[in-house]
Order: sequence, then structure tokens, then C-alpha cells
Amino acid sequence: MLVKNDRQKQKELTKNAILKVAEEIVLQEGWQAVSIRKIAEAIGYSLPVVYNHFENKDAIQEEFVRNGFNMLAGAMQSTREKYTEPEQQLTQMALTYFDFAFSNSAYYKMMFGLGIPSCQKAKEIEEICKFSGNIIQVISSLMIEADEQRKYLKFHTLWSILHGLTSINMVNITAAPDEMQQQILLDAIQGFIKNINR
Repeated sequence: MLVKNDRQKQKELTKNAILKVAEEIVLQEGWQAVSIRKIAEAIGYSLPVVYNHFENKDAIQEEFVRNGFNMLAGAMQSTREKYTEPEQQLTQMALTYFDFAFSNSAYYKMMFGLGIPSCQKAKEIEEICKFSGNIIQVISSLMIEADEQRKYLKFHTLWSILHGLTSINMVNITAAPDEMQQQILLDAIQGFIKNINR
């Protein structure tokens, strides 16, 4: 049993080392620079060892997507629980989203390397469902009449606002957003809330 536990622990350590190196490559050179060969060289393992953990580069990205959305969903849920009014919840969740993106920029870039995940992909990845479900519940509580189609329309509108503003700021600045960028985000969210029932 002890040998099995040691093997499992070693497997987890190797997997984490692979992800850590991939994260460093993304931060320094961008996602396009990530390769299985480069990761293997950086951690000092052979290619088969890396392939034993991840079938290909896409599998590494999917792991980052899962981990990233799990972290983001947790941060959003924690923020939501601090406030009782839906308007406050949505506003603070938007700020949390912004903060998460800049505090975890490597994850964020990999989570959205190919744009916002499609509806089908979002349904397949539990962590994305957890993230979106949190926001949809708050949006629903702000809507007077909320059929499923309108809830999803408003959710995608809000997500587009959040991702769009985050992406613009990631391209233009290297540090966390300043007060002006946060004011732009708050203005956009207040406009979204004001027009949610139109």
C-alpha cells in the first residue's frame, strides 16, 4: 500500500511540474510557444513521461481550463456569499472576475486562449458549468420575467462584457488594472443591471 501511495504522490508531483513549466512558458512566451518537447526538456524528463500524463498540448490546455474555472468559480461563489442584494452581488462578482484575471494571468490566458468556450464545451466541463451557474442565478434574481433563453442571453452578454474589458486591459497594460479601468468596468456593469429587463 505504501508503494502505491508513493507512486501516486510521484505521479501528482510530475503532473504539477508539467503544469508549472507550461504556466511559466505561457507567461514568458505565450501559449503558442508551449510544446511537449519544451516541457520535457525544462523538467528534465523524457517525452514519454510527459505523454504519460498528457496526451498532447490540448490536454494540457484542458487541464488549465478545468483548474482555472474551478478557481474562478470558487472566487465568484465566495464573493456572492458576502452580499445579499443581487445588484451588489453582480457588481462585486464582476470586480472579482477582473481581479482573478490579473492575479492569475497565465491561467486566464490559457482558459480563453481560443476565445470564450462554446456552449457545447461549457456543458462538457463541470467547472465552467459551476462558474456560469453562479452568475446565472444572480442574473435570474434581477430579472422580472426570466425564461431560460433570456437568462442565457443575459449571461452571455455579461460574460462578453467581462471578458472583453479584461482582454483589452491585458493587451494594453502589464500590471493590475488601475482605478480608471475599474471605473469603466463598474460603469458597464451598472448599465447592464439597469437594462437587464429590457
